[in-house]
Amino acid sequence: MALQKGKTNIIGITGGVGAGKSTLLSYIRDNYNCLVILSDDVANDIKKKGYPAYDALVEALGRGILSDDGEIDKALMAKAIFNDKNKLKTVNNILHPAVNQYIINIVDDERKRGVYDFVFVEAALLIENGYDKIVDEMWYVYADEDTRRKRLKASRGYSDQKVTDIFKSQLSDETFREHCEFVIDNSGEDSKAFSEIDNRLKLWKI
Repeated sequence: MALQKGKTNIIGITGGVGAGKSTLLSYIRDNYNCLVILSDDVANDIKKKGYPAYDALVEALGRGILSDDGEIDKALMAKAIFNDKNKLKTVNNILHPAVNQYIINIVDDERKRGVYDFVFVEAALLIENGYDKIVDEMWYVYADEDTRRKRLKASRGYSDQKVTDIFKSQLSDETFREHCEFVIDNSGEDSKAFSEIDNRLKLWKI
């Protein structure tokens, strides 16, 4: 699929941890008529009381995960699933479909409303969850492993071993490139990646 003028275009943004997706999305949000959907934010929202995953999580993990106000406490939930692969699998089986459906509903609504030029959807598992069939275009934010490693150690304090383990669990560079129409090289200066984005979105105006 390709970007088209006169409609709300849906763009999926993916890439490995430490690639700098958040920085690029902040630039996009500030410079384009768009809505940015972050899957981590959606995952937090759907755990709130009255939202899709709340009842299922409380039923699966017990009321011990609730804070005094009745909302799910992130730390208590993490403690409840710590070192329990079965509970972690249960939680993922609740959250992942709920997040996907919530995002798809937003995308459908924005396509109908036609208010934004673009809706950007960011998630680590866009390819695994088949978003290439939902969005108009998939973007891959690339950064070389050395750059990503330095960023993760500086910003999150991760050890080399933890970074290595994370890298092993994620899709390969080849797989990302195979499923995405556009690749942004974010290994260097932010301004270079910003220019790549601007040049890509200029094509939409033609």
